[in-house]
Amino acid sequence: MRFGGVQIEAYEHYQKQSFRNRCYVLTANKVDALTVPVQQGTHHQPIRELRIANDQNWRMHHWRCLQAAYGKAPFFEYYAPYFEPIYQKNWTFLFDLNVELLTICLKLLQLRIPLNLTEWYDKSAAIGLFDARSRLNPGNSPETYVFHQPVVYPQNFGVDFVPNLSIVDLLFCQGPSASDVLRAGLRE
Repeated sequence: MRFGGVQIEAYEHYQKQSFRNRCYVLTANKVDALTVPVQQGTHHQPIRELRIANDQNWRMHHWRCLQAAYGKAPFFEYYAPYFEPIYQKNWTFLFDLNVELLTICLKLLQLRIPLNLTEWYDKSAAIGLFDARSRLNPGNSPETYVFHQPVVYPQNFGVDFVPNLSIVDLLFCQGPSASDVLRAGLRE
């Protein structure tokens, strides 16, 4: 599947147990979930207005976990300076954090994909648009992914490949080859 651009849904209601506030990284002992805590009372709140619960020290936890998991990865020293400032900033809204991380990742992957934010919520996508809003969920098995078939690459820990981790795993382990690995797994 090839698309000319991406529309980011800015006005959907926040969905718990989704990738909207979590990702997975491979540590020495296990796959670890990095979760950005959100303030309570957010069930029927637009994602754009969802506030991060900054009373929890999630930024330091995330950065230390990334350092421990990838500090010895081949490209950590090269890419870490792009991510470290993210964890030094005091973010108010989850949506803004996600857009910033997405923008950085696209830049590092050298992918020039136009990102457009929706201006309102439509339950169904307009004609001619592929609606992927509910296609990616942590509970989905890899067989249900419609975009990408994981391609095996050397990871920092273990001998068995662990698919569907955060893009930082691919960046820190493969560096400039990361976009080639992604392209190799695209489903047509």
